[in-house]
Amino acid sequence: MLKQRLITAALLILLVGVGAFVLSSAQIGLIFAAFVLAGAWEWSGLTNLGGRLGRIFYVMLVSLALLGGWWLVQRRAGTMGVLIVALAWWSAVAMALIRYRPYARRDGRTRPGRAAASALAGILTLVPAWTALVALHHSGSDGPEWLLYLLGLVWVADSGAYFVGRRRGRVKLAPRLSPGKTREGLYGALIASAAFAAAGAAAFGLSPREALVFTGLSLVAVLYSVVGDLFESMIKRRAGVKDSGSLLPGHGGVLDRVDSLSAAAPIFLLGLLWLKLAS
Repeated sequence: MLKQRLITAALLILLVGVGAFVLSSAQIGLIFAAFVLAGAWEWSGLTNLGGRLGRIFYVMLVSLALLGGWWLVQRRAGTMGVLIVALAWWSAVAMALIRYRPYARRDGRTRPGRAAASALAGILTLVPAWTALVALHHSGSDGPEWLLYLLGLVWVADSGAYFVGRRRGRVKLAPRLSPGKTREGLYGALIASAAFAAAGAAAFGLSPREALVFTGLSLVAVLYSVVGDLFESMIKRRAGVKDSGSLLPGHGGVLDRVDSLSAAAPIFLLGLLWLKLAS
């Protein structure tokens, strides 16, 4: 499992790394859109949004939302609006996770109101992340470097949490949501991310003050990435499954791979724009 996980992650990083520099933002957007739509298909299955026809309709709905996201990427005010909505959404999710209590599933049916809420939650999870990633790549000459930094940050945080948690993990972080995650793993993620952020600040030529603020932003993004990870764990627990799918060897489905990134991406870009580090 670990070998498959490392090979898959290495291949994805290599492909995105090459693509970030040789492809346009529109082409990058199409590639990411394919992953988002695969994630939308998985989401519709996890949240029981109807049969096959209902799931196809939901993927089409997300496709329309992505077109709207692309239109907003061309407009600074529109992108900021999406990012602020994402900040409010993930902050609300964090509060909900703190109060989360498991409930017994009575049957396989989903009430109309709950189905609509699940559909909206999927859109708020996937579309702002896609918008942020494309806007990040589109943000001037340093766009590809910013995109690679964010992907590397999330990967370093995930790896730090995985290896430290596996070796030193004792205290459960959120036993009701994900029994395998530990506080020690979270500390490992933050330490590894801080070191990566310091290296990134030096590579971007930031001043000492900017580097300190940049490191703080990176750690905040990592904390939100944990929220994204735990949120998907909650959705899977409610669905009674271990993985969202089986598309990526060693990682499960697309949602299993992008859960952390979906929350980190809009928060990171919002911070960059607010700090005027990206245009």
